[in-house]
Formats: sequence, C-alpha cells, structure tokens
Amino acid sequence: MADVRGANTWREELASLVEDTGILYTGEAATFSSLPPFNPEKSTAMAAAVSETDHETEPPETLKEQVTEFLKSWCEMVLELGRGCRDILQQTVVTEDSFVVQKLGGPVARVSSRLRFLNELLPEDRDPVHAWPVIFFVFILALSALNLNGGHDGLAPAVKKVLVHPPSASRIQLPDGRHLAYREIGVPADKARFSLMAPHSFLSSRLAGIPGVKIPLLEEFGVRLVSYDLPGFGESDPHPSRNLNSSAFDMLHLADAVGVDDKFWVLGYSGGSIHAWAALRYVPHRIAGAAVVAPMINPYEPSMTKEEMRSIWGESLPRRKLMYYLARRLPKLLSFFYRRSFLSGKHGRIEKLMSVSLGRRDEILTEGATFEDFWHRDVEESVRQGNTKPFIEEAILLVSNWGFSLADLQVQRKCYRNGIFPWLKSLYSQAECELAGFLGPIHIWQGMDDQAVPQGMIDHISRVLPGATMHKLPNEGHFSFFFFCDECHRQIFSTLFGSPQGPLEQARDGVLERKVGYGYAMIELGAKQFSSCSDMFQNNCRRRRVPARAQPWWFQWPDHVIFLHVHLSWVVVRAFCTGNLSTPGKGTDRNFD
Repeated sequence: MADVRGANTWREELASLVEDTGILYTGEAATFSSLPPFNPEKSTAMAAAVSETDHETEPPETLKEQVTEFLKSWCEMVLELGRGCRDILQQTVVTEDSFVVQKLGGPVARVSSRLRFLNELLPEDRDPVHAWPVIFFVFILALSALNLNGGHDGLAPAVKKVLVHPPSASRIQLPDGRHLAYREIGVPADKARFSLMAPHSFLSSRLAGIPGVKIPLLEEFGVRLVSYDLPGFGESDPHPSRNLNSSAFDMLHLADAVGVDDKFWVLGYSGGSIHAWAALRYVPHRIAGAAVVAPMINPYEPSMTKEEMRSIWGESLPRRKLMYYLARRLPKLLSFFYRRSFLSGKHGRIEKLMSVSLGRRDEILTEGATFEDFWHRDVEESVRQGNTKPFIEEAILLVSNWGFSLADLQVQRKCYRNGIFPWLKSLYSQAECELAGFLGPIHIWQGMDDQAVPQGMIDHISRVLPGATMHKLPNEGHFSFFFFCDECHRQIFSTLFGSPQGPLEQARDGVLERKVGYGYAMIELGAKQFSSCSDMFQNNCRRRRVPARAQPWWFQWPDHVIFLHVHLSWVVVRAFCTGNLSTPGKGTDRNFD
C-alpha cells in the first residue's frame, strides 16, 4: 500500500493543501510554554492596528460596485432558477406521457407546421428553436418601450380626438338590399356635359372627391362630380363578400340611380385607382374614359419584372412592407395595428397613419391648417362605423389576385378560332375578330417626388399599358398635385374634356326631353286606344239598336276633337316639366328603343 501511495504521509498532503507557513510538524507532542497574562487594553490596540492596516491595503467599495455585484448575483440566481424550472418542466410536463402533451401536443404540432414557412425569414445558421424566443422577447420589449414613451410631455401639441358627426349623406338602395352613400357637386344632372364618378382611396370617404375643387371650375367645364363611400366606409353598408367585381357594379348601379343615362368618366386616386381599374375591366361599355392620379397596383403582381419588383420592395418603408405581408399572409393581425393607429380615437400625422414618407412639397402642404382640417374631417367620416373589417378588406384587395391583369385593359385584336366550326370557316373566309380591352382614353398623372408610389409601379403600368397617356410631374409629390391645387384641377379637366363649354343651356335630349317625349307618346297612344275602343262600343250599340241619347256623351266626339285634347295635354305636360309652352317640334326625340 505504501508503494502505491508513495512516501507522502497525511501530514505532507495536508501541508500541500494550505499555504506554506514555514512551520514543520513533527511527531513529538506539542508543549506550550507559560503564556503572559491577558491584557484587554493591549488586545484592543492590536485589533485597531490590524484594522487600520487592512483599510490601508484594501480601499472601500463604492456604491456602484456594490450595485454591480448585487445585480450579478441576482442574475445568476435568476439564471439558476430558470434552469431549475426548465429541468422540472422537462421531467414532468414535457414528457410524452404527461397530461399536457397528450391534450395539446396535436394542436401545437398543427399550428407549428402551418407557421413553419416563417423559418424561411431567419438566417440559415440560426436555429428556430432558439431564434424565435429571442425575437418574441425583443418584440415585447419594443412594445413596452412604445407604451412608456407614448405619453406626451407638456411641450408637445395636444392630440385631437376623433369626432362623430351626424349623418349627412344621400343614399341609394342597391339591388342586393345594401345602401350606398354618395355626394354630388357641380352642375345638375340635366345640364351636365360630363359625369365623373370618384371612388375614394384608403382611409378616406365620399367627402374627398377631388380635394379642394372649386364649384365654379366644375360649372365652367359642365362637370357633375359624384363621389361615394365604399362598402363599410362612411355611411355605406358593408358588403358580406366584397371584391373588385362587386365594386365595379356598385359604381354602375350608383350611376344608374343618380340619373347618369349615358357613359361616364371614372377618377381614381392612390388606393382608389384599383376600383377605377376594375370599372375599366368589368363595365367598359359604360365608361367614357379614366383619369388616374398616383396609381397603385398589386405589389405581388406575377407579371412584373425583377427590376420592377426590386424597385417596389426596395423603395417601400419597412412598416409598409410589413402591412403588405400581413395583408397577404396574416390579415387578422392588421386589426391590432389599425386599432392602435387611425381607429384609436385620436388623430395622427398622415405619414404615420398611411405608412408613407413625404416629399418636400407634400410636407409643406400637410403642415397647413386647410389640409389638416380637411384630413381630420375626412378620416372622421371614414372611420365612422369603427369597424376594422372594411379596411382589412381594402388592404387584401390590393395584394390579392384581382381576377384580371392590367394587360387585359390594353386594346388588342382577338379572333375566335376555338372549335372545329370556326376553324373550318376560317379556311374559306376571314376569321371573326373583334377589339378587346378598354377602347376609351386613359390618362395617368404621377409626381416624380412621390414617396408613396414606387417607381417600379409606374414602370410596370407604362410597360403593360402603352396606349395610356402618362403625365409625369416634376417635383410633385403624392398629395401636392391632387389636393387644393386649382391649376392642377384645371389641367386635369382640360386634358379630359378639352376647352370649357359650360353647362348645357337646355335639358339634355337623353334625359328630360326624352322623358317628356315619352309622356307625349303615352298620351297619344292612349288617345288612339280610346278612339278605337269608342268605335267598337259604338258599333256594338248600333247592332243592338241602342238610341243615341242612351249612349255616353263622349262617343259623339269626332277624332280631330280627341287629338286636340291630346295636343293640349301635351302643352300642359311640357309647361309643367320645362316651363316652355312651345309645342313639340321635329327635334323631339320619340325613338324609345
């Protein structure tokens, strides 16, 4: 045993563990010499000397060092507590035979499989198990910081609250029972040379129309401007399953209800341009032309080139890209952001609510009191119903499949040769062809300093719609050209309608004169029926030998007297409708097909 352990004894091993004091321990018994008597005063003096020596060699700890050491100790204890809790959970709760895993294992696995596509957003060298908890922890810290910094100090301007105004819109009932609110300004329907339908953009209402347009300017060009609330906005009823097709036919039903009998123009600004595109696609037979200002397209449009896609996603703000992603992937989460912004009951800056940046002219415009008053009133009307659903639907419409492409609006010649009979017919005759797409004019205005519409969207529109007229505006932003700019409004009207001609002096043939002529025709047709029935009754009376004094007195009237009464009836109808006592001439429209 001694060979194995070596020559070291227990005394040597003990000495190796402590500091070498120079004292050698032997096997002899310890002997103590007589000690001097204990002196308390001398002991106290020696203790004080030792204490002074310690203080001279070791400086006292500062408060910062004490706090640092305390925090380190606290973090170590929390870390150890977390490890202990983790071990307990792994040994009791996360085991395969535990109650929690048996009940929640299946649903959690299904949810994680659906959210697995989010792992593609992580770097390749990151483990999702460790990365996502860190991301959620940072997200919670960011929300906490926003809540702490959400208070306004005394130097900040007071935040205006969103007001609720009494209903003031005119409404029509659509074929499906819903009501659509609208507003019309300009010349009356019977004197309008041009009718202009204007769907509003995101976070807007029927009150927008053409912001700041002057009534004398509309009268100078003979324009009747009709703007309306989209379903769920303002005073319009929501649509249970809204899409761009239903949006186009809502516009068509509104035009018919307000007395637009012929073709009308459509005006789309910013997000409202998608409804203008839909009208050109689904009801082109009623559209005379289109004016689009700062147009928007689907940022996920599959026909875009890589350069256009890179421009759109590279120039957009991070928050706006997040809104696009949520609208396409997780639209229900948009409700959280909308409730904290424009549906919070408080007004905010337009660039924050719309997730856009502003150019120089846009900043100057939005800082004015006129724009601020208009913007606040328009937002208040837009969020009147306090529901997030219409805003979520509008965001989804922009980023989802439209059911058509802008290339479908381009005029092109289509020949129908599908099937055996059209193919045989094309062998000896020319195939039946027709023009497809929108045949009317399309004018697009785009500011070159627009920070809200990326240049890639404009490049895509110019590429797929070469027939559209593009008006590029140097130094103009997203709002500066369309809002409160009299010269800009005049430029738009001059481009669309030519030289100003004013309203119609007399009622339009297709509206009031057609209705009056239709009334005269009905009176004349009734007179003819009355005359024929009278003749039949008179013949019947003669066959039965009824005396003349027993017949009705009007049977004795000749035909020219009957038609004289018809003519007098026509004069009364025309005087009541138009204030003109002239008789119908050759210009009266009586063709009611």
